[in-house]
This record gives sequence, C-alpha cells and structure tokens, in this order.
Amino acid sequence: MHVRTLTGGLAAALAVTFSLMGGQAVAAPSADTDRALAARVVTYDASGSAEFRSAVDRGAAIWNESVDAVELRPAAAGQRANIRVLADNGWPRAITTSLGNGTVYIGRQAVNEGHNTIRISSHELGHILGLPDRKPGPCSSLMSGSSAGTTCTNAYPNTAEKAEVEGYFGGAFAPTAPAVPLNLMIVD
Repeated sequence: MHVRTLTGGLAAALAVTFSLMGGQAVAAPSADTDRALAARVVTYDASGSAEFRSAVDRGAAIWNESVDAVELRPAAAGQRANIRVLADNGWPRAITTSLGNGTVYIGRQAVNEGHNTIRISSHELGHILGLPDRKPGPCSSLMSGSSAGTTCTNAYPNTAEKAEVEGYFGGAFAPTAPAVPLNLMIVD
C-alpha cells in the first residue's frame, strides 16, 4: 500500500517538475495497476484425481467464470502446480499452505453418500482460494458444503464468496485478510 502511494506521488511530482520546466511528461501506468488488472494465475495438477478429473476441471472452470482476480489453469507438463488434487477414500478436504497453494482431496466417502462431485471440487478449491466452511448453510452457499444435503448440486460461489476471493487476490473489491489461517488443515 505504501509503495503504491510513494510511486504515484513520485510520478506526480515528476510530472509537475517537467511541466514547470516546459517539457512534456506522460505518466505510464504503474506496475501495480497492471498487476491489479491482470488475473493471478494459480495452476493445478489433477493427474492424481482419478475418476474425478472432469469434476475437478469443471470446478476450476466455475471459479474462472465467477471471479476475475484469479484464474485456475491446469499445470503444464513438468510445471510445479500451486494446487495438487488427489482422490482418496476419505472425506473431501483441503490443506492450504498459503493463499492459492495446497492440496485438495476429493474423498470418495462423500461421493458414496450421494454428494455431487462438481460441488465437492468447487468447494474444496474455494478453500485453497481462502474461503472457510460456512456450516450449516443453504445450498446457495458453496461453502456450506455437505450441510446443504445430498440433493444440493450448486457448485457456484454466491456473491459474498466471490467478493471475498476477489478481495484476496486483488480484484475490484477491497482487499481483506483471509477469514481462515492459511497454514491450517481444513477438513470438510
């Protein structure tokens, strides 16, 4: 925040100085402005997600449709991914290491109980993007997770959830601190 103010102030001071000297000054967009306008790319590796691969890709696509400040992309071959997605026989969960980084487990236990795989994927990716569980909650809240019941197939974040993620990644909404400690294991 202070760097942006200092940079903007310095540019303004130089522009005034040049205009007083009779020269022309044209301010170039700052690097901060360029970064704020570009989405942060977060890569994921779903090669270990077994039968849930298409659900993981769809969950990532839903986040890409829903927010502008971050974009989830499959990691290129040989590239170290920010998010590793694995299938296992337990309950779905996410372990975050920092904002936009961690491991997601698409657990077969919830799937066997009838929960929607795309909702699970989108929900767990939401944790990696900084969102906490909001249980109990309605089906309209993605982060209500399993508390919305097995009939809930909504895999889209609501307006508040979108705004939180936008804020965390420097989007159009005011940045705020993530609601959960990001070095915390989140179990759903």
